Amino acid sequence: MTKSAPDSLTIAVAQLNPIVGDIAGNLALARKARAEAAAQGADLVLFTELFIAGYPPEDLVIKPAFALACERAVEEFAADTADGGPGVIIGTPLRRKSGLHNSVLVLDGGKVVAERYKIDLPNYGEFDEKRVFQAGPDVPGPVNFRGVRIALPICEDIWGDLGVCETLAESGAEILLVPNGSPYYRGKLDVRHQVVLRQVIETGLPMLYANMVGGQDELVFDGASFAINADHSLAFQMDEFETGCELTRWERTGEGWRCVPGRIVRTPETEEADYRACMLGLRDYVNKNRFKDVVLGLSGGLDSSICAALAVDALGADRVRCVMMPYRYTSDASLKDAQDCAKALGVRYDVVPIFEPVDGFMKALAATFEGTEEGITEENLQSRARGTILMAISNKFGSMVVTTGNKSEMSVGYATLYGDMNGGFNPIKDLYKMQVYALSRWRNANVPAGGLGPSGIVIPQNIIDKPPSAELRPDQKDQDSLPPYEVLDEILECLVEGEMAVDDIVARGHDRELVHRVEHLLYVAEYKRRQAAPGVKITKKNFGRDRRYPITNRFRDRT
Repeated sequence: MTKSAPDSLTIAVAQLNPIVGDIAGNLALARKARAEAAAQGADLVLFTELFIAGYPPEDLVIKPAFALACERAVEEFAADTADGGPGVIIGTPLRRKSGLHNSVLVLDGGKVVAERYKIDLPNYGEFDEKRVFQAGPDVPGPVNFRGVRIALPICEDIWGDLGVCETLAESGAEILLVPNGSPYYRGKLDVRHQVVLRQVIETGLPMLYANMVGGQDELVFDGASFAINADHSLAFQMDEFETGCELTRWERTGEGWRCVPGRIVRTPETEEADYRACMLGLRDYVNKNRFKDVVLGLSGGLDSSICAALAVDALGADRVRCVMMPYRYTSDASLKDAQDCAKALGVRYDVVPIFEPVDGFMKALAATFEGTEEGITEENLQSRARGTILMAISNKFGSMVVTTGNKSEMSVGYATLYGDMNGGFNPIKDLYKMQVYALSRWRNANVPAGGLGPSGIVIPQNIIDKPPSAELRPDQKDQDSLPPYEVLDEILECLVEGEMAVDDIVARGHDRELVHRVEHLLYVAEYKRRQAAPGVKITKKNFGRDRRYPITNRFRDRT
């Protein structure tokens, strides 16, 4: 007798944090999640894109030994399903005669019962999948899982215009289950909801969207898995930036399958989401690369203060060391502000003056510099002395140096190579200065979920209120060299994120000469950005993965 199709299905969404290249660790993580799901009565566990490999594996996946090890791990996992417990949908790279594929496998009854390949390979922004993967040769039909016809588009398959979901619906699919590796940028969750809703409307089918959590180099994956029913209603919504394995219950109705309404969490607003993305990115970079702790220069300025707060929230105060490195231009106010910030955060605070190393450099260069006027070169010696001290502490104690420059400064080159640009990771690299102000105010009023730092004012108000200054010469202010950050940031957003023409930026009310100057500074600072530490992607176009301009470039928009 043929077993009748079920009227209900319980699917566990495994919103977890795999590590790229840690095949054994990822397999252990998957096994633990499956065991937890089994104990709760799940029929099926949905993991995320390329879970066994970690995402994105970049060129690592080209290595034959890596792809083979991933496949063997999945086969081992498939054998676990002979226990009669829940089946599994899990992502892995697969090498077949048709090429290397970004794949998803269905495991049940002790074996691999189906495999599907990603059709629409993204090749924009942070994605380079056409570089390493071969697209699936066609759109296969749905998989029959215990009497339910399940479609398995993979991430970009639901974003593009290849009609993958429509084809699956026409092939008899009843539910769309989508494993994803969708990285965060500001406002991304709303975009995902709209993408899924469009596919639900076009296919008439419900969709379950599973996304991973965690930091991978510059990228942060924020989870926030969810389901939307065929009636366009949001059925459940998981937490953003938090791991978990959550059950969804599905019922067959006269109109098709429906996800029973479940828990719908509050998702963070802009400042909270950005802060938590920076915090998670820093935490995972430090921990996944096995650094025991971090060190950073605490100048009494806003950027280093918020980086210190992020480090404490990410790692705990006992893993953060702050160093004030005063010189003759360091104000008494900055000395007090740095000390107050360190005290509020509860971190170790050292004072290492740089008078002797800077004066030593000046003495060594005196004959070479004879007859010249003091200027930026001498200012940069201060920054480079500080950078050398931080790197020496890093080398001696194994601490990772946290870099503290914001996107406004990095855009126009207001940073010193081998000085304040030294370091292993920059949590605020993709935040413009005005966004740094907003996040600082938010942190003083809130403790982020999962944060290990204290409540209350952790960035002294004077740091927020005082005019920003590098303090490399007497009475220096950032606005001596740059326009006000409110103006600069808007011009930069137009040039970087918007790729707007100068005429269009001027039409928004900006001075043409100033726009030309900012554009020029942006272009000539490219060589510095190529040597900068990686940092968390927050905007739709970060420096590095998203924006790839040539260093040698004579174009200027002067039409």
